[in-house]
Amino acid sequence: MSVVEQARRARTAAAGLALANRAGKDAALHAMADALVARTAEILAANSADLTAGRAGGLSTAIVDRLALDPGRVAGIADALRQMAALPDPIGEVVRGSTLPNGLQLRQIRVPFGVVGIVYEARPNVTVDAAGICLKSGNAVLLRGSSSAARSNAALVSVLRDAVADTGLPADTVQLLDATTRDSVKELMRARGLVDVLIPRGGAELIRTVVEESTVPVIETGVGNCHVYVDAAADVAKAVAIALNAKTQRLSTCNTAESLLVHTAVADAFLPPALAAFAAAGVTVHGCPQVARHSTAVLPATDEDYATEYLAAEISVAVVESLDAAVAHIQRYGTGHTEAIVTDSQSAAHEFVARVDAAAVMVNASTRFTDGGEFGFGAEIGISTQKLHARGPMGLPELTSTKYVVTGDGQLR
Repeated sequence: MSVVEQARRARTAAAGLALANRAGKDAALHAMADALVARTAEILAANSADLTAGRAGGLSTAIVDRLALDPGRVAGIADALRQMAALPDPIGEVVRGSTLPNGLQLRQIRVPFGVVGIVYEARPNVTVDAAGICLKSGNAVLLRGSSSAARSNAALVSVLRDAVADTGLPADTVQLLDATTRDSVKELMRARGLVDVLIPRGGAELIRTVVEESTVPVIETGVGNCHVYVDAAADVAKAVAIALNAKTQRLSTCNTAESLLVHTAVADAFLPPALAAFAAAGVTVHGCPQVARHSTAVLPATDEDYATEYLAAEISVAVVESLDAAVAHIQRYGTGHTEAIVTDSQSAAHEFVARVDAAAVMVNASTRFTDGGEFGFGAEIGISTQKLHARGPMGLPELTSTKYVVTGDGQLR
């Protein structure tokens, strides 16, 4: 089936889904979750085949980690759907309303986009998260995963479609596009008028290609070269713990810290325990000369290191002279995702928050908290680093548009 035909079927499904109430959508989410658990063995068999092929094909450790499923991860993915069912339905929410002087009643309400296309890499959990969040927000979804997860995604979508259909909603609410060639991505990017919005999730090259070549409106999710800045007024023990968590809690995510900036005033106190903690965790440090003075294991840092989203057990570290220098470094190398400051100075925290241009700014907390689930939004569709429509973790409201409903009693202009 061509992408155009799948998109047409999605539009038909979206029209039917627009009439579904919250109870019907939540029932479908619970059915999807139960089916995932019941068919875990089938899903893991498909995932195992993907993992075997991926390792043979030379996939990196970080990508294999993103690709891998186990019973616990499948159960977690299912639980995310159940949690989503418990969230308020955004559709029909009145964003604002008033009665005009002429008696017209004006309401701006949330409505679905209609058909959402998602292009993503490796992580099969995105398949389920995207399907669930689109269904709950009243959208049909066209999923285009990577070839490395083709078997896993096919198994997951088969489970999800069966569950959706069993609850009486259109099975074509969830569709998987062919991942064996790039033609399906090209067709999806050109399906303007059939697909309402396109969301890319993945590496810089994927996102750049979709943003530059798509005729369908795009919500850009960005890569995460995230920084932790240890200020002159930082509590050293707290700073070490935050930096270590931000880097090592999970290496392969976009909210993992890839760069560490240390104010020169605390460098001598902070760097020895921090470098020892990184070494114990198996993290390779690329540092400036001031950092290298504290450990022979530190590799020289280059501009490329400071600009790299490693997604691996590596981090760049630089000593800076001031908060100004830290902000300048972030402005040069950051990607607008998540930046963090560790400080006991309210004025330094306020200045950092005001000056740093990012979707999320953390004060005395790990960058790993930039996540829809951690923010209480439930599963997210991605983390937007753009400034139009949505920014930061994209939960249910971000998968909606609005329309104005005007109710009168014969008023004429």
